[in-house]
Amino acid sequence: MNEAITREKQIKAGSRKKKLALIEAMNPDWNDLYPDLA
Repeated sequence: MNEAITREKQIKAGSRKKKLALIEAMNPDWNDLYPDLA
């Protein structure tokens, strides 16, 4: 759990550009991921 909290803080501290790059790397088509979670 501590690892998840640490990672969340790292992501939140990053710039918008870095956050968008992370999203593009993991979900390049910008698919809605909610249906897979629900």
